[in-house]
Amino acid sequence: MGYRISVDTGGTFTDVVVATDEGALHIGKALTTYARASEGIGNALRDIAAELGLDLRSLLEQSRQFTYGTTRATNAIVEGTTARTAFFTTEGFPDILLVREGGKLEPFRQVAYPPPYVPRFLTFEIRERMDAEGEAFIALDEASVLRAVEQAVALGAEAIGVCLLWSTVNPAHEQRIGELIAEHAPGLPYTLSHELNPIVREYRRASSTVIDASLKPVMQDFLVALETDLAEAGFAGQLFVSTSFGGAWRPAEVVERPIYSVGSGPSMAPVAALTYGRAELAGADGTPPDLLVCDTGGTTFDVGLVSDGDIHYSSETWLGGRWIGHITGTRAVDVKSIGAGGGSIAWIDSGGLIHVGPRSAGADPGPACYGRGGTEPTVTDAAVLLGYLDPSNFLGGRLALDRAAAERAFAPIAEQLGMTIEDAAQAAIRLASENIVGAIREITISQGIAPREVTIVAGGGASGLNIVPIARELGCARVLLPRTAGALSACGALYSDVVSEFTASRYAETHRLDLDAVNETLAGVESQAQAFLASLDGVEAVGQRLEFFVDARYRAQVWELTVPLPGSRLRGPQDVAALEAAFHDVHERVFAVREPGQYLECLTWKVRATAELVKPGVGGRTEEPLEAPEPERAAAHFPATGTVEVARYDGAALPAGTEIEGPAIVREPTTTVVLHPGSRAVVTSAGHYLIAVDPPDAAAPAAPAALEVVSEVAGS
Repeated sequence: MGYRISVDTGGTFTDVVVATDEGALHIGKALTTYARASEGIGNALRDIAAELGLDLRSLLEQSRQFTYGTTRATNAIVEGTTARTAFFTTEGFPDILLVREGGKLEPFRQVAYPPPYVPRFLTFEIRERMDAEGEAFIALDEASVLRAVEQAVALGAEAIGVCLLWSTVNPAHEQRIGELIAEHAPGLPYTLSHELNPIVREYRRASSTVIDASLKPVMQDFLVALETDLAEAGFAGQLFVSTSFGGAWRPAEVVERPIYSVGSGPSMAPVAALTYGRAELAGADGTPPDLLVCDTGGTTFDVGLVSDGDIHYSSETWLGGRWIGHITGTRAVDVKSIGAGGGSIAWIDSGGLIHVGPRSAGADPGPACYGRGGTEPTVTDAAVLLGYLDPSNFLGGRLALDRAAAERAFAPIAEQLGMTIEDAAQAAIRLASENIVGAIREITISQGIAPREVTIVAGGGASGLNIVPIARELGCARVLLPRTAGALSACGALYSDVVSEFTASRYAETHRLDLDAVNETLAGVESQAQAFLASLDGVEAVGQRLEFFVDARYRAQVWELTVPLPGSRLRGPQDVAALEAAFHDVHERVFAVREPGQYLECLTWKVRATAELVKPGVGGRTEEPLEAPEPERAAAHFPATGTVEVARYDGAALPAGTEIEGPAIVREPTTTVVLHPGSRAVVTSAGHYLIAVDPPDAAAPAAPAALEVVSEVAGS
């Protein structure tokens, strides 16, 4: 017997999934511990070990693989706890990080730019200049480098990011600066932009470089502590860390490029959604329909997309707000987040309007109903008051919820709004749902996808509370809610592979493409990818593959689209024509415009290397129940009906094929499925829930006037 473990540490809960060799999945959930991650992981693993008849040490000793997803890097950036970092840049360009890209979301409102990621007193100008052809217009002045290193160390710099103009064409100066840092400040971590993110836009390259450098000491200390704790607890298998690629790396690779741990947890939800979509929804060719991935946790709501069987990627990951925050500038699974989780706090502004989020109660103290000292009303408290959550069966009964505390938290809001407590709770959930609908419309419509044409895959412990009204508002007729929804990202880590991308810049125009030059570039990135795969000693891989891409645009456009190449090389005019045709299709899908006959400008060439790992099955049950028992009856409150008595089922007791008509509630150990009126669910052969949602009823009562407000949520 051997086990595979995956973990996703969120802002409120730490989710753990253990898979057996037979494919059975066991899920544990515990409140996140911020001081030392292993404590929260251990709490969840102990519950699973008890289910398996083991103690924690025996479970870890028998586990072959441990995949860990963490918000540690993201939190360090947002909270300003990264290492003090110096920025080395070409003389005359010290304001790259300050000016950013100059965009404004609100052109008629003056918004002061926040400070740059690296302050001016830690920004050092290096005398050198490489031109766009790769020629040294001004030779590297090594004395300026040595002065910068000396001053950075004297000012307490703990890391250095180096980003010079046109190092993507000729990296010689950056390489020499790296040698000088290693010689004169041994042990000081540094990042060279041409190695990390060789793209032409200076701000994005510089931003990714300094973010990566600032995370190296933080993530090294964190991962060393994690490895030590796991080893002392008995784990001797292969440790992986989830990355923003939607794959996994070994800890040493994450320490080398820690920027790819930013957003690593949320990137796994689309991986799980694609896995479940293929199993439950795929057509004859094995490709699932387009999927909208909704992951509602305790702190945030994350949304991503899968279309034509492929996960969407983006280089637009901003931390702290678009244009005014800091961009990672690296390729990552395209996941947008807003502050609309189960712990999001409901509040009244000075004008008497109700809002939900972005502030969250987190894990400490948590929602008021947790009984851990929280006093502010949250979405979870609202769900308790509406009868959606069973106070005696939350987290499988491991955490008793305090309904009286939830009432006390919502009483001031209800009084200010002149509502009953139930109506105030309904207002909070309705607003949280509207915030989520807005985020979904933004990510789908901006990518040329109509929300009504997709199937929602819902995950996260709080997803089942309001996914039906969200789907109805969007016009989505079908929702797949996995039985493992409460740990969707952790399941994605379990189904992930080892994935990395390698990039090189070379400008080329398709109407006069230099095939030899382009193929030389492709050969270079392919050799890096092959070396990465060859380095995976001891990794239990069942296959490997390479995929080739190019970032291209129509002539004189500002932004590029990523398009797959027809092969590993461009062999002639037919391959170039195939590339152009593929770009036209992608451009039409995203922008509803195609320009046949227009040539392309190609900027960067990429290879994605994948080592396929052994994966468990997608079944969510250890034993199949034969007959569903009679459900309990409980009171629940819905906008269309008020408070009514509904059936409340235990999901583990429902055999495949069971049909449930809403309004009803299904309890799972780590999530709750609320079937609002006008929806129905069927239990699939794997134990998941396929929910049909009726369109909005024109005769349904209108929402209370208090709901007709504009909510302010960060990122929405």
